[in-house]
Amino acid sequence: MSAKKAGKTITVTLIKSPISTLPRHRDCVKGLGLRRLRHTVVVEDTPAIRGMINKVSYLLNVQES
Repeated sequence: MSAKKAGKTITVTLIKSPISTLPRHRDCVKGLGLRRLRHTVVVEDTPAIRGMINKVSYLLNVQES
């Protein structure tokens, strides 16, 4: 067993295309690990991830777990 405590996770799904968005917003989508429409990833709940999600929230569907 790892000594590291298991943190909270967030499930993020890309629901809108980032094609006509700002380059910084496209970079945030890539940084979250999203590649195509309806692609879902599970990421750790950290302040950096929260900031990326807030920046492109109009493109995403977010579920906390």
